[in-house]
Amino acid sequence: MALEKALIQPLNDKGAASGPPVKVLFNPTEYSIESSNQFQSVALPGLSAPATQFVSGNSRTLTMELFFDSYERGEDVRTYTRRVTGLMDIDSKLHAPPVCKFIWGKLEFKAVVERVTQKFTMFLDSGIPVRSTLSVTFREYKTISEQLQQGGGLADQTKQLTIQLGLSLSLIADLELGDPSKWRIIAKANGIANPRKLAAGIQIKVPPLE
Repeated sequence: MALEKALIQPLNDKGAASGPPVKVLFNPTEYSIESSNQFQSVALPGLSAPATQFVSGNSRTLTMELFFDSYERGEDVRTYTRRVTGLMDIDSKLHAPPVCKFIWGKLEFKAVVERVTQKFTMFLDSGIPVRSTLSVTFREYKTISEQLQQGGGLADQTKQLTIQLGLSLSLIADLELGDPSKWRIIAKANGIANPRKLAAGIQIKVPPLE
């Protein structure tokens, strides 16, 4: 059975393959996928510990080392590594680096190339590098519509909250809507003329994001 090579496929703005894939010379010996969530701690008077509020999930990252060796060919190894580092260049049509998909066997990871560190370890007498290791970090890429289809994250229903001492509309907007500048949406929904004068104990509505 032929060895299946890992490759990186650039995508266009519609998510389809754009141009030929970038093929690695040697498959990685290992890779790691990291997932995390973002939480925010809010100190409230009278409580012995701050309240912890879920803010959002963070995009996953895929990291690996890719090995390149062109010594037998007598070629500059940067001819091959540049195909990977070039995925960080800004596309003139997209005005951003391209989205790509790392594919190896059953693993398909749609992402952007976030970081590349190059280390050159072997050279010809002329100083041309012929061996290199790239430490590559891919950051998962999902559109808003893709996240919503998977049950993701924007506020989707009105919430009722009781104002506690120390809470402000901007803090509530940050915790519930993910953006402190959206306090005006909450103020308008509750007819609050002066957001600085919030009485503890009153109930307010947090409307959904449109």
